[in-house]
Amino acid sequence: MDEKLIEYIRELIPEDQRVLTDQADLYSYSFDASFGMHVPELVVQPKHTDEVAAIMKLANQYDIPIYPRGQGTSLSGGPLPVKGGVVLDLSKWDSKLEIDAEDMVAVVSPGVLTADINEAAMERGLMYPPDPSSSHVATIGGNLAENSGGPRGLKYGVTKDYVIGLEVVTPEGEVIQTGGRTIKNVTGYDLTKLIVGSEGTLGIITEAILHLSPKPPATETLMALFDDIVDSGRAISQVLSGGILPSKMEMMDQASIQAVENYQPLGLPTDVEALLFIELDGHPAAIEQEITEIKQICLQAGAREVKVAQTNDEARELWKARKLVSPAIVRVKPTKISEDATVPRSKILDLFQTLKEIKEKHQVDLVVFGHAGDGNLHPNIIADKRDEEEMKRVEAAVEEIFEAAIKLGGTLSGEHGIGTMKSPFLEMELGEVGVDMMKRIKNSWDPNHILNPGKIFPDPGQRLVLTDES
Repeated sequence: MDEKLIEYIRELIPEDQRVLTDQADLYSYSFDASFGMHVPELVVQPKHTDEVAAIMKLANQYDIPIYPRGQGTSLSGGPLPVKGGVVLDLSKWDSKLEIDAEDMVAVVSPGVLTADINEAAMERGLMYPPDPSSSHVATIGGNLAENSGGPRGLKYGVTKDYVIGLEVVTPEGEVIQTGGRTIKNVTGYDLTKLIVGSEGTLGIITEAILHLSPKPPATETLMALFDDIVDSGRAISQVLSGGILPSKMEMMDQASIQAVENYQPLGLPTDVEALLFIELDGHPAAIEQEITEIKQICLQAGAREVKVAQTNDEARELWKARKLVSPAIVRVKPTKISEDATVPRSKILDLFQTLKEIKEKHQVDLVVFGHAGDGNLHPNIIADKRDEEEMKRVEAAVEEIFEAAIKLGGTLSGEHGIGTMKSPFLEMELGEVGVDMMKRIKNSWDPNHILNPGKIFPDPGQRLVLTDES
């Protein structure tokens, strides 16, 4: 990297500890929670909008790629510096977390942890509904860039549904405001929604205005046990078509249950093929009626048993089990490929059946869990990347999972994003013209291809490769 550029950046960022050049530091920013390792040439930790704007202008002048990054929890390769350049670590920028209870909004800096926003809102009788599983470690900036979801997405929607205003630094270093503090705003194009979910390719979010919801007066948690995973899918469809909308409806298959019990025993039954965790919120009288109806539906669909958590501590233990799946399954094998194929609710049953067939066909360790209520499953394959023959079977299985989701009317990604992991399959879902229209937007916003290049759009001939040849 041009030493003159580093000198200019050091002039912009007064504290030496916010400009990282040591190899050990650079390597710590070379990976995320997905695949691949790409070492940046420089890491900068901005804490002010004018710092980001000035860096972007320098990057255009020197033709240096810029990669915005939060806490590195991305499962799709979103922040990986695949073309070198500069990583902008926004995770240290957590200076603003303001709750306006009257307007029911939160105004936040990009490095604020998502869980902290909800905690601050709850203290004022409100809540921030989006709750990705990594919310206690993930920054809101990363969640906005990836349009993250979470268990509560079933009832409350995903991140984009709660973003009403942004401050954004454009790829050419200009600062723009989108949206505002009002729920209704139809002035011009909806740039707010365009930026949210653009995976850091169209702008760098430096502040966000988030809509908050009233805190529900009561919640209850149920657990339904199934001897057949397909029966659990039938129960999900029948609960939702029966007029009940839980706040959460999560599923774990037998492999994930057994992994959790081996990792941290919680007393889950390991002989069932699937279990559902269901959370209801709202008025206590309504919840009581819904519990009765859900019990009946699940038992008629083939559930062995339906249990209701009797205390808040018991409910927390159940949800803890769901949170432990990811760390638990990597104890079985060290390599985890996390996908989030998503289908319409009416096709959940078909996706369950297809995943069983893919698992048997390719003889892979396929673990299924996730947000089953909105069709957003997480088929995770655990393997050992040192075993090239196994990884070839994993690659084939992953491709078939994507094909199955698209064939069933679904999508490649419900919440993880495209990044580098899914870009080879983008045209499968969007078609050639659809991809071209997105490229035109990218070219218009970022004519010099400075901001997060190498993401979303595949290079010619690019394919999914999980073996050492990558």
